[in-house]
Amino acid sequence: METYNRIALVGIEQEEYDVIKANYSGHIIWHQSIPKIVVKDGVLYMEKTNGVGMLPVDKVVYYGIYDNDFDFITGLAIWRGDCYPNAAAMLDCRFKIPCLVKALSLSKFSAPRGFISAGASVNIANDTVAKWGNWHCGENKHRFTGEWESQFTATIEPYYEGEAVRIMMIGDVYWQIKLEGDDWLKSIHPDNAGFMPVDEDLLADTIHIKETLQMDMIGNDYIVAKDGSKYLLEVNHIPNITRFDEVREAYLSTVIEWIN
Repeated sequence: METYNRIALVGIEQEEYDVIKANYSGHIIWHQSIPKIVVKDGVLYMEKTNGVGMLPVDKVVYYGIYDNDFDFITGLAIWRGDCYPNAAAMLDCRFKIPCLVKALSLSKFSAPRGFISAGASVNIANDTVAKWGNWHCGENKHRFTGEWESQFTATIEPYYEGEAVRIMMIGDVYWQIKLEGDDWLKSIHPDNAGFMPVDEDLLADTIHIKETLQMDMIGNDYIVAKDGSKYLLEVNHIPNITRFDEVREAYLSTVIEWIN
């Protein structure tokens, strides 16, 4: 098979681009938004960083979540070439609700979910959380009790009081991160979010989901309730790698080893 001594980086920020560029001797096409591509005769052609025209690439590193990235990931999956993370797995996990359905069927810590169509109303006696959309940023969530009409297609689940944690994996390297926030919405972004001892059961659960869905990287969010019960909340197919230096370094060394 012909090689072109050229890789593509899509969604990679300047800081990470500089590190990868310093550790790769070939040519790089770099896009911080979704580029146009053509797949022909098993070859992936991508528009140039600057200028007109397309060039063939050997490998693609993709990092980011964009409004319009599903079709792009589909093209990468059709190509079936070297992509990090695995394009077919990203395709399976790009839409949050279908990905959750798959993950709940695999997890030891799955609790039943409800579902509500856009424009429908539901009346629930207990503290409940609705989630919609395909962003994983602590947004698109609503906590309610009683009558609620949803503007969006959403999942509904009981509100679990407890500790919010993420099991994060890049390749075989893993961490457990305590998620924080000023209210019931927790994420990795607050200053007091940080590493904590790894729960072996949650790690095993995450590894099982990651391997079954053939993902190269994963961030699984769980709640550990006050009584010790554990619940899978969601799967992040492109977990944040820039929040912690340790995670960023592991990501960069993994990517650099992979492209070389």
